[in-house]
Amino acid sequence: MSTERDPSAYDELRGEGWTRLLAAARRRLERTGGALDGDVGLTTPSEAERRTVIGVTGRYRPETAKRLAVPLGDLDGYLYDRYGTGLLQTLGQMHGPLRDRPAERADEGAHRDRALKAAHTSRLAGQGWFAAWLDRIAADGTLTRLVRRGDVRLLDAAVHVLERLFGESVPGSSAGVLPLPVLAEWATGDTKALVPGTALEQLVLRALTLRNGDGPAVPRDRAGRRALWVSVGAIADDLASQVLVLNIGARGDTVVCDWLRDAADFGIPFRLTLHQLTTDPVVPAAHTIFVCENPAVLRAAAGELRNTGAALVCTEGVPSAACHKLLGDAVRAGARLYWRADFDWAGLRITSDAVVRHGAHPWRMTTADYTAALGEGESTPLVGPPAASSWDPGLAPAMAESGSAVMEERLLPALLSDLALT
Repeated sequence: MSTERDPSAYDELRGEGWTRLLAAARRRLERTGGALDGDVGLTTPSEAERRTVIGVTGRYRPETAKRLAVPLGDLDGYLYDRYGTGLLQTLGQMHGPLRDRPAERADEGAHRDRALKAAHTSRLAGQGWFAAWLDRIAADGTLTRLVRRGDVRLLDAAVHVLERLFGESVPGSSAGVLPLPVLAEWATGDTKALVPGTALEQLVLRALTLRNGDGPAVPRDRAGRRALWVSVGAIADDLASQVLVLNIGARGDTVVCDWLRDAADFGIPFRLTLHQLTTDPVVPAAHTIFVCENPAVLRAAAGELRNTGAALVCTEGVPSAACHKLLGDAVRAGARLYWRADFDWAGLRITSDAVVRHGAHPWRMTTADYTAALGEGESTPLVGPPAASSWDPGLAPAMAESGSAVMEERLLPALLSDLALT
């Protein structure tokens, strides 16, 4: 015989005397998997709740009682006698089926174990950073959250991405460069699976930080995340990654080299994409290359010096993968780089990285240059975390003391003079 009842049959149980009692019973039953042993309690009960408990248990409770306990067995029996449905059925008919949390935890554990077991079969499993990565995402709740969201497949996808980055080939990628959309499509079938902010991107970058020895934290800024990808030969888009050059020239017999030579002959600014730089070898002809941060400097050099000025590369802020590719190849071919950026904390970090990465020589980036430029006009305040200036240890403290940034456009006459004399 069906025990399904009209919901209105339980209207009495929706009153003040029952609400907290039935909610407490539901929480306990879901926590224990539906066991009807033990009891539930009500602290500081109202008069309506006290009368309900007396009615359920058949035992008097004084008005001064601070806590009332109700055996679940008594509550089950009371409801069955009154409504023909026990506690589990009554709660289910009033507010839907109860969860079985012990079974859910067991199921989650099984999913976690299967996912980890599969990941440990990777050919990367013998590497310390890979094992440390799996240990961390298992210990900090990341894997559990993936299981609960139904996204545990992302762990398998992350392992595939890492295996590709450190060995396997992917159709559609050129030598040395792997576009992220190609990698994402290969690993998941979704070209956008590795765009910034996705769970898969975060998983892979956590592994890369451990492999690179950068600690467990993934950079929050886009430039830091991009640098992580570049460090393993992956880029967001080899057409979007560009570098702006002037009078750079080129050695070689390719279409791109011809373009660069023609542009240099006429002193015309030219944009190179990472795709062009990786499709055919491009070795800059210049033995001395200046590097600035802002396009206004390169534009001024093109306007005033045209094809008589020195070779100049503009990073347009944080250097792109294309910029690093061009300048890295230039240094390997024997070129010397003279590098500068704005006098702000980001500019110091950019210059420091250039010194370490390319052996660049800072260009008008001394304390004297900063102090002289600072006195020539109003400046905007420095913002963000401070940075060091290893090539001139006095520069960073001088900037911190003034609290002011100086953009490189203020040094334009001196910069153009340097470019003209070289």
